[in-house]
Amino acid sequence: MEALEGTKRVVIENVKPQVNCGQYPIKRTVGEEVEVTADVFGDGHDEVKAVLLYRHSKKKKWNEVPMQFLGNDRWQVTFTPDSMGTFEYTLQGWVDHFYTWQKGLKKKFEANQDITVELQIGAQLLQESAATAKPGQQKRLYKWAEQLNKPGSIADAVTLATGEDVSDLMHACCDRQNVTTYHKILTVEVERQKALFSTWYEFFPRSAAQEAGRHGTFQDCERLLPRIAEMGFDTIYLPPIHPIGNAFRKGKNNSVTSEPGEPGSPWAIGAESGGHKSILPELGSLDEFRSFVQAAREHGIEVALDFAIQCSPDHPYVKEHPQWFKWRPDGTVQYAENPPKKYQDVLPVNFETEDWQNLWRELKSIVIHWIEQGVYVFRVDNPHTKPFAFWEWMIREVRQQYPQVIFLAEAFTRPRVMERLGKIGFTQSYTYFTWRNTAAEIKEYMRELTQTEMRDFYRPNFWPNTPDILPHELQSGGEPAHITRVVLAATLSSNYGMYGPVYEFGINTPVQGKEEYWDSEKYEIMHWDWGRLTKIREVITKINKIRQVNPALQTTWNIAFGDTDNPQILCYAKWDSSYRNKMLMVVNLDPHHTQAGWVQVPLHVLKMDSNQQYMVHDLMTEHKYTWNSEWNYVELRPHEMPVHVFRIESATPGMGHDSLDDTWLPDDHSKHE
Repeated sequence: MEALEGTKRVVIENVKPQVNCGQYPIKRTVGEEVEVTADVFGDGHDEVKAVLLYRHSKKKKWNEVPMQFLGNDRWQVTFTPDSMGTFEYTLQGWVDHFYTWQKGLKKKFEANQDITVELQIGAQLLQESAATAKPGQQKRLYKWAEQLNKPGSIADAVTLATGEDVSDLMHACCDRQNVTTYHKILTVEVERQKALFSTWYEFFPRSAAQEAGRHGTFQDCERLLPRIAEMGFDTIYLPPIHPIGNAFRKGKNNSVTSEPGEPGSPWAIGAESGGHKSILPELGSLDEFRSFVQAAREHGIEVALDFAIQCSPDHPYVKEHPQWFKWRPDGTVQYAENPPKKYQDVLPVNFETEDWQNLWRELKSIVIHWIEQGVYVFRVDNPHTKPFAFWEWMIREVRQQYPQVIFLAEAFTRPRVMERLGKIGFTQSYTYFTWRNTAAEIKEYMRELTQTEMRDFYRPNFWPNTPDILPHELQSGGEPAHITRVVLAATLSSNYGMYGPVYEFGINTPVQGKEEYWDSEKYEIMHWDWGRLTKIREVITKINKIRQVNPALQTTWNIAFGDTDNPQILCYAKWDSSYRNKMLMVVNLDPHHTQAGWVQVPLHVLKMDSNQQYMVHDLMTEHKYTWNSEWNYVELRPHEMPVHVFRIESATPGMGHDSLDDTWLPDDHSKHE
């Protein structure tokens, strides 16, 4: 019977957030609130109190925050982690006899009942708390008890007994002997703010040379830094920089045979000159790489490296650790396959080897090696084809020593697999955004990411293209589609990236019938006119700068969609936690035709009066308009500017529609019925 703890009368259940019933931590960044809700209730009519306990895992003392009663036994509270690392939280609830007595006393007094004995009961409760209180608190509690036992005025005694001073001190001194503590200690993995807000630019360093016909170097990459910084990117992602194998080297356009001088795919890692801890000699030395990383940091940019767990047949691991690979009956090593596709230049690692512990340690040492060179961001290639247990171990091990390290999961695969990678520790994840094109698809996907349990473990990073993926929308939509998709990526998600040169130059020739680039840079060295200006590049630069100065666009989670009367127009609002910065995006999803219609601004979500006048400032064009209601008319011409990126501001007194052009409103200015 003692195991039943029969004097504990409060139940705590349905606690959120938690991932897999508390198996994995939820994700937050430093300064990002954690909102905790739970059902906390007891038997009968006695009043219940609930508190949140939280602390950094390295500290012993718990911080306590009272929970707010929402109604119907639901309670809520927020806390804000103030440093990186793992935070712990749990809940406590108990029957509050003093608060129960207070409410009963007030009701009986208002009903003109005799409350003499009730006051004596209250005095007794005060005395019981005083017995275990601190000396300074004891004096006040005993004094109040005496005033209730010998009241000069019944009304004054009730006022005293139900006042804030008495209530606050009794809460601080209450007897928690019969408190119920939630049966789990839940955890929060708190990362640096870059985990929530980042802007990625991918390019191949071997194509960084200023002149044609020469292999790019890290020194060439350094010369590109001012350009990339001016465009507003804070992360440069480089495909593998390691030696490339010669065996079965792929040629141009993924040809199974290569011509002399063709460089091969950077993902075919390993040659006589080294493996994953080495640098392709043509790119430069390790010292030159460190110089590039340092120079990038001076421009406010971090360098992200590709961590691809695969080897060319020439990789030193194949000879030194043959047990880490699969061998076929004919004595040849098993290359990568996705039938009917064959990747003869790449060997997958055999994670089922009996020597798996040494394999894991070696792979971890690769990450540590590049951290020691100043790299704290890793884009992980195809993590869904390696065991979850390995990633959970490796990420935990690395973060214990280097909590600032960020891992981006490049996994376009089944939903449950992608979700699992988020749960076990990946900081950010590639997404299905690349294939979400209609208003209905985008709304539903954002709802899934931000309003379901995924919000607590899956931090999205939106990419409109990659070296492997040229979506049909970009193939057919030309410049307007490139502008639309980058603005969508940059404003829907606070983390976004792009495969840069081909995107800003609008290159969109596909392999026939596929979502792949023709003349793919994966298999050849390109020469780019890095000084060339394009409209797409101008838009990229502008939207990145808009993101930098508007906090509403620096989080993914605050988003509300507005209705429209045209399915080709998407309307959505974002806001910061203080509601001082409010953004409204209106996007023409049709890259070929002008689209017009009425859009509904979600004023109630933005905490704005539906009758108030307000100004919308288009930060893309610098046009300003005064709106007077939630429904407003828009017209977007894709070959001029297919998007509005409005900042909602207070209307200037006396401001009219002077800045409107003739196409802004139809002849009938009233809302369509």
